[in-house]
Amino acid sequence: MENSFAITTTFIAYLILMLAIGVIAYQRTKSSSDYFLGGRSLGPWPAALSAGASDMSGWLLLGLPGYAYAAGIEAFWLAGGLLVGTWLNWLITAKRLRTYSITTDALTLPEFLSRRFNDNSKMIQVISAFFILLFFLFYTSSGLVAGGKLFETVFGLDYTTAVIIGTVCVVSYTLFGGFLAVSWTDLVQGLLMSAALLIVPITAMEGGFGQLSGDLANINPELLTLWNDSKGEPLTAVAIISLVAWGLGYFGQPHILARFKAARSNKDLTTARRIAVIWTALSMIGAMLVGLVGLIYVNNSGVSIDDGEKIFMLLVNAMFHPVIAGILLAAILAAVMSTADSQLLVSSSALAEDFYKQVFKKDATSEEIVMVGRVAVIGISVVALVLAMTPDSSVLGLVSYAWAGFGAAFGPALVLSLYWERMNRNGALAGILVGGITIVVWKQLSGGWFDVYEIVPGIIFSTIAIVGISLMTGEPEEKVKSQHATFKKQLVELD
Repeated sequence: MENSFAITTTFIAYLILMLAIGVIAYQRTKSSSDYFLGGRSLGPWPAALSAGASDMSGWLLLGLPGYAYAAGIEAFWLAGGLLVGTWLNWLITAKRLRTYSITTDALTLPEFLSRRFNDNSKMIQVISAFFILLFFLFYTSSGLVAGGKLFETVFGLDYTTAVIIGTVCVVSYTLFGGFLAVSWTDLVQGLLMSAALLIVPITAMEGGFGQLSGDLANINPELLTLWNDSKGEPLTAVAIISLVAWGLGYFGQPHILARFKAARSNKDLTTARRIAVIWTALSMIGAMLVGLVGLIYVNNSGVSIDDGEKIFMLLVNAMFHPVIAGILLAAILAAVMSTADSQLLVSSSALAEDFYKQVFKKDATSEEIVMVGRVAVIGISVVALVLAMTPDSSVLGLVSYAWAGFGAAFGPALVLSLYWERMNRNGALAGILVGGITIVVWKQLSGGWFDVYEIVPGIIFSTIAIVGISLMTGEPEEKVKSQHATFKKQLVELD
């Protein structure tokens, strides 16, 4: 009883802090630019950690440790791909996207792609918004599943009740504070997540990595090889490509790309890149160690665990004083909130800016757009809540589908739009459609190369569609060429 009270008190204190940040941000949110991009005022630390925290979500403390718990060192293929993808996204995309979004005066990713190619039909904007809403429903529901598992394990709540409580927590401050609330809370939550992921395995290991590797070898020596699975079977090319290919998804994630556009300056993005890469490396190493150390703990203690994705919570409850445990478990809530709030915000911006304003009321005021965005947050969260109501859902499984969807639908289109002058409106539209549809179709296929992670064919086919259709349908119009020339000039000036 005393333990439960201490953990509950810590959770409540944490939530009050997050809500206080939301209230402060609400007072600074006056326009749609403030609500969706924070007035482009993020410094390097909030930009970097907000991007990282919104990226990693509950899968960093649940999904990745659970995968390492089941597969061992094999999980380094996944972690390595994500680390390289993080670095390349900041290096290749960040400055150019921020500069070009200023050139086009675009707030959202669909709006940027539409204005980049002077799409008067608004088809790019509307179709992009559709894919954002489709894939974010799965992504957001993964966060709510993670929150449900947290409250279910810590407080012994019914899963349905636990998911509803987690949803209310996230919606409450996203609804009022907008992008600033999301980014500032992400800064706090990102630091808490990385600290928890390092403290837990270091405390548990005690004897260092040598002892860890020896204990793992005693359990199953196959857990210590990169080239075999836990059953001793050689990893196939399809398996390795599928794991490493997760890194390709970064270039199309709207909630991460929004941090680039919201940065205070291009120079800040260089510092932010270094912070983001270091944070990602430390966090993923910690997450991997949690899974490996957890496997040893379960094997040596005889404790049973029905879901490997709960291993972080099991270790925390077993090793720490209730007050400390409450703080460390709050890191899971931080991970869930930091991503779900960003996803809700991007989804609401898609509905408000890219559907409502473009299709229903082109002369909508800034205040009206903010209000529609806030209503959209509630509506989208309700749908995601329904999708999250299955307690057997895998956090990593839900994330993998949405991650692939965004990576294939927007990644090739965005990167090529920032670098290739010859790309035109038809090519962009074809790439978005082909990438998104490939993910949906490929997911239904199996056997041989159809088992490869769907993001691989999605990106390949999307890139072919963009290049092929752009070359077949003529050069971009003069207005698009002139705008691209202005962008290149601004890129030099802002650097």
